[in-house]
Amino acid sequence: MFYTQPLAEILRPKSLDDYIGQEQLVGKNAFLRKAIESGNIPSMILWGPPGTGKTTLARLISRQLAKPFYQLSAINSGVKDIREAIRKAEHSGGAILFIDEIHRFSKSQQDSLLGAVEQGVITLIGATTENPSFEVISPLLSRCQVYILKAFSEKEMNRLLEKGISFLEKDLQCRIEIVEKEALFQISGGDGRKLLNALELVVRNIPGDTKIIRNKEVTGIIQNNITTYDKGGEMHYDIISAFIKSVRGSDPNAAVYWLARMIEGGEDPKFIARRMLILAAEDIGNANPTALVIANTAFDAVSKTGLPEGRIILSQAAIYLAASPKSNASYVAIDKALARVKQSGALSVPLHLRNAPTRLMKDSGYGKGYRYAHQYENNFADMEFLPPEISNTKFFEPGNNPREENMRNFLRQRWKNKYGY
Repeated sequence: MFYTQPLAEILRPKSLDDYIGQEQLVGKNAFLRKAIESGNIPSMILWGPPGTGKTTLARLISRQLAKPFYQLSAINSGVKDIREAIRKAEHSGGAILFIDEIHRFSKSQQDSLLGAVEQGVITLIGATTENPSFEVISPLLSRCQVYILKAFSEKEMNRLLEKGISFLEKDLQCRIEIVEKEALFQISGGDGRKLLNALELVVRNIPGDTKIIRNKEVTGIIQNNITTYDKGGEMHYDIISAFIKSVRGSDPNAAVYWLARMIEGGEDPKFIARRMLILAAEDIGNANPTALVIANTAFDAVSKTGLPEGRIILSQAAIYLAASPKSNASYVAIDKALARVKQSGALSVPLHLRNAPTRLMKDSGYGKGYRYAHQYENNFADMEFLPPEISNTKFFEPGNNPREENMRNFLRQRWKNKYGY
């Protein structure tokens, strides 16, 4: 049978029990599920990667609450559309307004939602792939709960595949055998929609009544049908990934090529600049601290100029970052420290590091034994700054570059053999 809807749309779940993934939000005992089942939900922002069920969850909430459901896309909707949806909600005694890609709404468009959200005329559900702290205005964000959705795990991807295969075998009157899954999972990258659409595309392009799926067939078919596969604009995420990896790989030529692809494709210049800002800290760090300054300045400048002039600023920053020495030492250090915090829990601050603003605290030993570094030679006093349970733990390992080698030498001189620098 020929059908026009993508497989991912056809298999969109009809109830919370059919919903795959996001157990932390809609599992049997999860807070959001209990709120949905009680019929008392707040306005919310669903933040997560593409294809993780944000739109589906919004629709299921509407169905569970039996409320009118109005959907707008920030790409092609304006203040007039918002006001019309609010007017309809007022006449129906309240409704759910779902706004896809809410991060693309301007400040004035977001401002137009405030009154209706505050008065309860609408229950707003916004979906975004971008950090709402950056993209949603504070007054609106303060009126919403933010729920984070995660990319699908391998186990969840397997469940989606099973659903897709079951439907396609019945619909196409064929047998589907997946010998290798790695290419499907790699292409999808935790995006359920991409996985199902890739499966459908591959199955339809393998002749015969028995469809044997291997990595080679998947890669070849997807590459030959990339335009069809990317109908939803999902290559947006592949191109930003190629751009970041080109900069990380110190290739300014590839970096400006992928930058040009994004600009030509109508990408938000602030989205690109923000990614470079993160990259400057994650992949360059203290190998060249100026990189973060350049990236931050570029973000500010692009925000003021926009396109087309902003393309020059983005190009300058991208080339600078690509041609800069690289280090992920700061990134690795904070992740090690976070892992230790989760493992060790909230260890007590040693008494000698505590502040002693009152006499009682001072008498209790707060601050006792602390040595003020500037009163000692080379502005350094050898003492313990970590909780005793994790004393001598090394989180920061300098990278192999001139600046961080200088850091290593400095730390070696100060700490002798304590941390192994």
